[in-house]
Amino acid sequence: MSTSEWIRLATIPFFTGAIGWLINWTGLIMLFQPVKLYGVRIPGLRDVATLLPRKLQEIPGWMEGRLGWQGIVPARAAKMGSIAVDKAIAKLGTPAEFYQQLEPDEIARKIVEMFGPEVPRIVDESMWREQPGLWGAVPPRAKQAVYDRVTAQLPVIVKQITDEIGEHIDLLLDPKLMVIDHFSANPALVNRIFQDVGQRELRLMVNFGFLFGFLFGIPVAAIIHFFPDWWLLPILGVIVGWITNLLGMFVIFEPVNPRYVFGIKIQGLFLRRQNQVADVYAQIIADDVVTLENIGNFLLTGPRADRTRQMLESAMGPAIDLAAGPARAAVRVAVGTREYDSIRSSVAQQSVAYTMTPFLDPEFSREQSDRIRTLIAARTREMAPRDFVEMLRAAIKEDEWMLYLHGALMGLAGGFIHLLIFGA
Repeated sequence: MSTSEWIRLATIPFFTGAIGWLINWTGLIMLFQPVKLYGVRIPGLRDVATLLPRKLQEIPGWMEGRLGWQGIVPARAAKMGSIAVDKAIAKLGTPAEFYQQLEPDEIARKIVEMFGPEVPRIVDESMWREQPGLWGAVPPRAKQAVYDRVTAQLPVIVKQITDEIGEHIDLLLDPKLMVIDHFSANPALVNRIFQDVGQRELRLMVNFGFLFGFLFGIPVAAIIHFFPDWWLLPILGVIVGWITNLLGMFVIFEPVNPRYVFGIKIQGLFLRRQNQVADVYAQIIADDVVTLENIGNFLLTGPRADRTRQMLESAMGPAIDLAAGPARAAVRVAVGTREYDSIRSSVAQQSVAYTMTPFLDPEFSREQSDRIRTLIAARTREMAPRDFVEMLRAAIKEDEWMLYLHGALMGLAGGFIHLLIFGA
């Protein structure tokens, strides 16, 4: 065999190794970038896409009539949110448990602290709007007495509110919908979960690309030696590219449960670090997903916001009754039952936003996140390996074929490039 033939065959494993590394490196780019869909709108593509097999409909952009690309992970942000709840968050704790970890008593204290200074303005605005003549005739000292009585009753009323939220949290809060909405609005956060939690494994996946490519290149070189048809190398490149990506995913996530071969523990690399990963995952979920701020936004603006407002208004209604004290009956007669109820309702409606202020305070939310983080980390460590691995992989499992196809195409291209450089 000539020297050029030896060089041609000897370079195949190094070439397939380099292609394998490149396949997995670009595969990671496909997974995470770009965060938003980039592409051009093609007339009629959306109609054609509806007729294609479901697998092809999953290609980012096609069902929107756009030819382009979006990272697989951010494109599946809503799906990731759904799975994160089903496979992980729902098993980590109930809405009531999460709410209790946020310390309702501390929330109540914060509400009183922030709401108290606003009492005079709320009472004034409501009274001037509902009974300007009556309120204008009330002496300043009497008005101050009303302010003081309402302020004095705030701790009792607010404690009742936070207790009532906790009691009815399952009716007011839909964790799945909250997480899906949050992930859909923040696809970069989904990337961060994958990249921070699986940083070490993703880096190993790229390095394994070279190792697997190199090892597969050895039998490929042997086959080419005995069957020197020019078209065989690109075909074998397709197989090597596909299998390289397949094995890269396998060593990270499989086997789920540990197996022992000659005393050596065999288990998916990601699963081996469940305890360490639990802390990283808990940090992200507690700081960015299951937060007091996100819960507050959902309670006030989500699909069940009407229930929240109705409950808060009902709880705040007694504030005026308590402020009127023993004179309540006389005041009701003096202003009229309908007018009295209108004042009562007006104060309650204006107070709703103030009672939720601590929920929407990012700084206070961060202060309350430590207990959530501790709970999630502890529960994540206790998760069954199958649930733990599905927490991340399930969101992209149905789309992995795109990575494998990408590997096959790059293997095909690598085969042709080797032919161009070294000849057939």
